[in-house]
Amino acid sequence: MKRVLLTGGGGFIGRNCLAPLLARGFEVHSVCTGAPPADPAGIHWHRADLLDPTQVAALLPAVRPTHLLHFAWFAVPGRYWTALENVRWVQASLDLVQAFAEGGGQRVVMAGSCAEYDWHYGCCSEAYTPLQPATLYGVCKHSLQQVLAAYATQADLRAAWGRVFFVYGPHEHEARLVASVIRSLLRGAPARCSAGTQLRDFLYVADVATAFVALLDSTVTGALNIGSGQPLAVRTLVMQIAEYLGRTDLVQLGVLPTAPNDPPLLIADVRRLTDEVGWVPAYTTAQGLERTIGWWEQQLQAAKELR
Repeated sequence: MKRVLLTGGGGFIGRNCLAPLLARGFEVHSVCTGAPPADPAGIHWHRADLLDPTQVAALLPAVRPTHLLHFAWFAVPGRYWTALENVRWVQASLDLVQAFAEGGGQRVVMAGSCAEYDWHYGCCSEAYTPLQPATLYGVCKHSLQQVLAAYATQADLRAAWGRVFFVYGPHEHEARLVASVIRSLLRGAPARCSAGTQLRDFLYVADVATAFVALLDSTVTGALNIGSGQPLAVRTLVMQIAEYLGRTDLVQLGVLPTAPNDPPLLIADVRRLTDEVGWVPAYTTAQGLERTIGWWEQQLQAAKELR
């Protein structure tokens, strides 16, 4: 029996992993701090604070997972880049993986970030691009990956690390780019943006989730990029949303400044993910945006009905 402990199962990416894990035959145990998602059925939910070592020490023997898929982290937009909580999550993650290994765990996959790379290089390759994070968040993620790799060798764990690029989709925080543009246009308000000439690697959240689940269910080890591998200008993405909603008149490109350290190009080399894991995305950008817009329409309509 493949028994997985999923952390962050109520979060943006984690909740999208639940159904794919079940489909691959995992017995799924998921950790949450708030109310768990209603769907899908068949998930074993556990309430625990992963920042508390005593709760972690009690959780792992109770579940006895063979696999660990770890997403839980501090991720408040605008704050997570420099938040001191990043340091606490490094320690909490190490406590978690140690308890997992000591309980007989076999396979662990953790979520990293494109923020681990030196962004001056544009196209990020696991093998060739320097790892030179510029933020506390990136430093903490990269430090955890290094310790995990060394610890896995000593503890006889098979470990992989997925470096996430730019994700969008349902349940995204409303302050992030795609969600904020959709919400503004649905309300008939201006969508204020930078010039949007930056090229980025966007991937629909359901695809990000299936990539992680495929990685977990493989024997591939080490760091892998989780992205589309395709550059897309931010302004193109914004205009696709506006055209779908018929509100291109509300898009205001260039009214917000572009951050001075914002690189013109940042995309993933996904050959390891494609060739070694055998994963390909199921959604085009247009399909992902359509599903995301539909979800936000439902949320805003539900909010109106509650008034």
